[in-house]
Amino acid sequence: MADRIFIAGTGGIGRAAAVLLREWSERDVELYLGDVSQDQLEEAHGFVTSGSQSHSGINLVLMPIGETTGEMRSAFDACDVLLDCAPGGEAPRLAGFARDHGMHYANLTEYVAETDKIIELAEGAETGFILQTGLAPGFINVLAVSLYNRFVEEFGNTNVEKIAMKVGALTAHAHAPHFYGFTWSPIGVATEYVKNSRVVREHRITELPALSEREAIVIGGRRFEADLTSGGAADLPEHFASRARTLDYKTLRHVGHFDWASGVIHDFANDEDLPRKVLERFLKEIPAVEDDFVLAHASVEGFDSEGVRRLLEKAYFVNPLEINGHRLRAIQTTTAAPLCEAATMLLSGKYKGVVLQSGIDPGEFLSGRFVSRIFV
Repeated sequence: MADRIFIAGTGGIGRAAAVLLREWSERDVELYLGDVSQDQLEEAHGFVTSGSQSHSGINLVLMPIGETTGEMRSAFDACDVLLDCAPGGEAPRLAGFARDHGMHYANLTEYVAETDKIIELAEGAETGFILQTGLAPGFINVLAVSLYNRFVEEFGNTNVEKIAMKVGALTAHAHAPHFYGFTWSPIGVATEYVKNSRVVREHRITELPALSEREAIVIGGRRFEADLTSGGAADLPEHFASRARTLDYKTLRHVGHFDWASGVIHDFANDEDLPRKVLERFLKEIPAVEDDFVLAHASVEGFDSEGVRRLLEKAYFVNPLEINGHRLRAIQTTTAAPLCEAATMLLSGKYKGVVLQSGIDPGEFLSGRFVSRIFV
């Protein structure tokens, strides 16, 4: 019997998740694609099926804004898991559908208030709710937990000096003055640059302004810069505060970008509508670019049982990928693969209630069918 999976939102990530599930799933799948736009649904159907050798069924479900139709209810009743690729503000509503119709649920959003609402509504649920399981938050957090576990095993010390997570969705080429191109949501970029970042400093959870702790780093022989941004740390500050002196998440960029971005933010520093003003300026000056790559880097640093300072780190460079005629950008695969892995884990029946990033088994997740094929 096929696994029935509902994908809410058929933008770039929703389409990538559909392709990965159809082309790489070990078991038969039947997909239900949901969106507020009929045109989007039909376009997504054409993209997912074009050139594919898969015979997995695809059902299209229109989801009118603010409505719950009979077609939606029937689809929810038929499905085993709902993968939420919709805008983050819709997350509690979609999680509510999962709870009410007995589906598992996984999402991508880093929004704190929406995540808190889902944690509350999923209390006591018989199905699993894996939250914030994209690239960052998501994959990068599980990678950091994996490195920490390895540090403890190899060096015999559960207390570490620093846990660092860094991710960049970057263009292959970068031009002055901004040294950047949009490879994913411009709204997401503008938001993470102006909202505070949750970090651990001296074993205490605190918030620091975004773009306030810039550093240079060489990864794979190439020089980048990194700075604090919001959202990417997930629940790791709470999980590691007693064991890590410092912990943070930073966004990676080509050298020169953060100077330009900080200048734009400074220009609107006293504006009450700062995020919108920054977004408008970004959209005016930064081009959207298809030729991308994703860089993910995590590290754990501390002392072994004999007092020698040790560092464990792991980095992945991910380029665009073609799967049976489907060309997927790096940001699509690196975000969709963890979501698809979460679906596989939920369908195993081992998870109930809310599962945050610190609660995911790193070995199972990182070696899974979807994640291990993208992050190699």
